[in-house]
Amino acid sequence: MRDFKATRAPEPNAKGLKLRVQLLFGLFLLLLGVAFGRAVQLQVFEQEKLRGMAQDQYVRQIEIPARRGDIFDRRGAPLAQSVEVDSIWVDPSMLPDVRQSARAMAKVLKVDAEELTARLTRAKRFAWVKRQAKPQEVAAVKELGLPGLGFTKEPKRFYPQRELGAHVVGTVGLDGKGLEGLELAFEDELSGQNSRMSGFRDAKGRKLLVQGALDPLQRQGAAVTLTLDRHLQYVAEKALAKAVEDAKGVAGMVVALDPKTGELLALANYPRFNPNTPESSSRAGMRNRAALDTFEPGSTLKPLVVATALDEKAITSESVFFCENGAWRIGRHTINDHGSHGWLAPRDILRTSSNICMAKIAQVLGREKMVAGYHAFGFTERTGLSLPGEGRGVIPFPKAEVSLATQSFGQGMTATAVQIAAGIGALANDGVLMRPYLVSKVVDPDGVVLLENRPTEVRRAVSAKVAREVVGMLESVVGKGGTATRAFMEEYRVAGKTGTAQKADPVARGYSDKRIGSFVGMVPAEDPRIVILVVVDEPKTDVYGGFVAAPAFKEIATAAMAHLAVPPSRTAAPGSAVAAASPAPAAAKPVAKATEPVRPVLVEADSESPDLGTVRVPDVQGAGGREAVVKLLAAALEPQVQGSGRVVSQTPAAGSLVEKGARVTLELAARQ
Repeated sequence: MRDFKATRAPEPNAKGLKLRVQLLFGLFLLLLGVAFGRAVQLQVFEQEKLRGMAQDQYVRQIEIPARRGDIFDRRGAPLAQSVEVDSIWVDPSMLPDVRQSARAMAKVLKVDAEELTARLTRAKRFAWVKRQAKPQEVAAVKELGLPGLGFTKEPKRFYPQRELGAHVVGTVGLDGKGLEGLELAFEDELSGQNSRMSGFRDAKGRKLLVQGALDPLQRQGAAVTLTLDRHLQYVAEKALAKAVEDAKGVAGMVVALDPKTGELLALANYPRFNPNTPESSSRAGMRNRAALDTFEPGSTLKPLVVATALDEKAITSESVFFCENGAWRIGRHTINDHGSHGWLAPRDILRTSSNICMAKIAQVLGREKMVAGYHAFGFTERTGLSLPGEGRGVIPFPKAEVSLATQSFGQGMTATAVQIAAGIGALANDGVLMRPYLVSKVVDPDGVVLLENRPTEVRRAVSAKVAREVVGMLESVVGKGGTATRAFMEEYRVAGKTGTAQKADPVARGYSDKRIGSFVGMVPAEDPRIVILVVVDEPKTDVYGGFVAAPAFKEIATAAMAHLAVPPSRTAAPGSAVAAASPAPAAAKPVAKATEPVRPVLVEADSESPDLGTVRVPDVQGAGGREAVVKLLAAALEPQVQGSGRVVSQTPAAGSLVEKGARVTLELAARQ
């Protein structure tokens, strides 16, 4: 039977269907080729770019800030440390109501609500709420239960001694960078190196570390050890504050250094500030005036001119000068003394602080030699304290006669407080000028010493014989008839010099009625262990350094002798040194040498103390922390305080016999 279906001719649309199939196959083949080509492009040519974009979605390079290095005093007491605290941030896009949330957070954090609202409104995915927040503030914010909040650890600078040494140590900003003082000067060493680690983040943007925590030592800056002594710094700041407040002055400075080594033991400024709350102080109030500012020193420089004249053999200790009975005219200017004096020898010129006779010594010495003498004692050159902005002072060459006269008693020139103390320190060190230094050493966390300062001789300013001779003359300044009787100490011989300088008026281009009262002294005079300079700026109750600055010197020196365990000097009556040097005419008798040994005053030993080098621990139970520290310092003991409040226990016990300088641990607690 014939199959008619097999012999039927193909329908016309069958050819079109085949064509469409072929076209569709070709289209799919083309798309496959395009997809393959695109895959090749992405996998081969854009591989690195896309990998970076992908990692950017879930991988972050997390920066781990380095822990800032600590700053210590000479005995290891911390002056600046870093602690880990929480900083609060938020993802504003996750907040249900930005304005309401900002107000809620501002209320518990006690910050400006409008400012916080504006900050969160401007941000998209990240905004700081408060950096370096207190623990109670962090807890209060967590209790709000707001979405999108985050907390991250940041190092915060903490100053455990509060105002103590604040002008020297300086401050840091919220970013942890140094702003003032040593924090700024040693920024590179203290800050260390920040570390970077790879980490994932989850859907909420929270960071998750994928590496183990780094070694803390790798994230820590170097430690800086100073020459400052915490206890002497405390006494200096306390005495200076009292001196300035009693004199109703505007500011003050204290410099205490070891003349044999150049180490600065105390560097105090007034007004004080708390570096833990720097926002409450002005930048001017944070300035370390004692090291950075220059001013006209006044009569504190007279001993240096006398020493230079003696060393150059322009005068002798027996030379006498007529002081014109208190007034001497040079051209259109008149030089005045504080009293009416006739013929005086160098010892009495320093004792009475005669400007006129000092001017006459300068005339005999000559301009070139006087200026060279100032340079030899370290003036006009920076001392190199490692502090940014340190002053160097200016000494213009005295072409005019009146300039020669004024520069002989410390006017018409400028210097820093450290330069003055170092210059007088050269006399105390038998004529050798030592380089003052503040930083003892800088040590890496692994123990590598990056910087170490040691006692360094700068130059010999005058001979040892002349230096001892002038120091002997300066003992008369604190004796009967001297200008600084308030600096006299019963158990120690003191040598020093007062200064009362006029302040320049930059507007009127002359001198104003404002003064700077100062006193610089060394103790004990026969073998100086410390040189102390006290400066009171613009005193109002009395302008003379012997009244406003000398008592503060005595208070600091008394504490220093006890703290350094210096045995009492061979003392003499207050007027004995002066009696040996009375005013005389040209044929005056030679002035007695002040360095001549004086018979010692016998001190009866305490029958209960078997050794003069020992003391009994005072009873400070129940006393406040500051009161207890003062009592222990006065007893030549080193206090170590634990806690805050009042003393609840002390070790060793009260009445125990210990060596001078021994450490007494005090445990303090607040009253319940």
